[in-house]
Amino acid sequence: MPPKLVLCVIDAMAPEMLVRAAESGAAPVLQTLIERGSYIPDCVAAFPSVTPVCAASIVTGVAQDEHHIPGMNWYSRADSRYVEYGSSLRAAQRFGIARQLTDTVYNMNHAHLARDALTVFETLDDADVRTAGTTYLMYRGRHRHEPQRDTTLARFVSSTLARHPVMGPRELFYADVFASRRTGCRSTLGMPGVRDRHSGCVSAYMVEHDLFDFLLLSLPDNDWHSHKRGPDGQLTSIAAADLQLARVMEAAGGVDSFLAEHAFIAMADHSQAPITDTISLQDELTELGVLQPDGANILGALTGSRSPSRSRDDVEPRIAVCPSQRAAMVYALAPETRDAMRASVVTRALTIEGVDLVAWLARDAHDRPAEGVVSNADRGELRFAPGGDLRDARGAAWHVDGELSVLDASVHADNALATPSYPDALARLWSALTCPTSGEVLLSAAPGYEFLDWGGAAHVGGGSHGSLHVSDSLAPLVLCGVDLPADPPEQWAIRDVAALILDHFNPSAS
Repeated sequence: MPPKLVLCVIDAMAPEMLVRAAESGAAPVLQTLIERGSYIPDCVAAFPSVTPVCAASIVTGVAQDEHHIPGMNWYSRADSRYVEYGSSLRAAQRFGIARQLTDTVYNMNHAHLARDALTVFETLDDADVRTAGTTYLMYRGRHRHEPQRDTTLARFVSSTLARHPVMGPRELFYADVFASRRTGCRSTLGMPGVRDRHSGCVSAYMVEHDLFDFLLLSLPDNDWHSHKRGPDGQLTSIAAADLQLARVMEAAGGVDSFLAEHAFIAMADHSQAPITDTISLQDELTELGVLQPDGANILGALTGSRSPSRSRDDVEPRIAVCPSQRAAMVYALAPETRDAMRASVVTRALTIEGVDLVAWLARDAHDRPAEGVVSNADRGELRFAPGGDLRDARGAAWHVDGELSVLDASVHADNALATPSYPDALARLWSALTCPTSGEVLLSAAPGYEFLDWGGAAHVGGGSHGSLHVSDSLAPLVLCGVDLPADPPEQWAIRDVAALILDHFNPSAS
């Protein structure tokens, strides 16, 4: 049996902030992992670079054209409704907190995540590898877990919001909702600021009692802290995450003893960029007929809060607008007017201040994806499709026609295509555009801008993420005790990590 393996995801950790924390002595455990392992500073996130999309890519090893999680907020054509995973408390209130929690806790894994996009938990469970996970958006595995009822708070939640079992890894600790055994650890239902301590507590318990071969250790508080304080404030929150890593390793006798028995992958899912201004896409597109969330007017009357959308009552809803922090999608509600509505949205979107890129699919006579199109109001339009003479940094082949400056792209010797301002741009765009649950039009915000969510919330003065731009698209990756592939990619992506995990254990299903 290979060494036990821990995958630690420190949400939104920026590469430069990891280096600063390590070199300053604020993160000694992470510094040790970097010194003893391999450090990759530019692992590319998914697009949109928001946590649900990135988490699905990390645990499945595929992009959203295969795993089908398209954003933080999206429109389900199958159910004719918005799906909201938790952009903010105010956004959750607009859609209904019970609905938002059901989508996040249950539906994301068991209805929205494609069934044939196997998670690392499922593949390792099938190979009889002992799997475990702390609170993480993606947890789907082969083991059944009932909601907890051993505290007053847990009984309240299980009787009102979380009444059904889930399928997860062998050992699952999801806030206070699911726990495969009693540990004495409490999370206060995963409230921001205390989630890392809960993950550290249950992970230390599992190390002490030898309960896993593979553990996904999620440390999400850095993202929350960075949203509030900005990316430059991560030194404090990365140091706090490092304390939890030390706590986990101390359960095995310290860092040296732990690493003698465990391999370790530390990574982020994306980074963050500073926010100075906002875009109210709901307002900007109101004349096209924006579908409102259920109960939106009722909530505004009760709270006195201003809706981020001023849609006119006399305009029939024809589009669904789905902001995902620094990215957004727009859906045409009527299939018969899809192309005309897409054209109207594109025309309007290109005039909105703060919108950097607008992308959509051009289809052939049989309604199949023919080309991706990405446009910028000042730099023009670029069309692209898989295949062709150009090769990107990951070795994928592309046909490209139009203005390379749209993506700050250049072609070098041997037809090598470089897009440094938008890493892995064509593959990320193509996956997003061809995802069956994505909208007809995708938008990426310019540096400094964020789309207001449906609660009117944003992170001005702090940080955010979601765009195609390099500022929030790169994540660090640290490999310690994990073998590199024989032919490692020139440009790593977060979706490469699942293969590293499976190769480490070499299960029969891999």
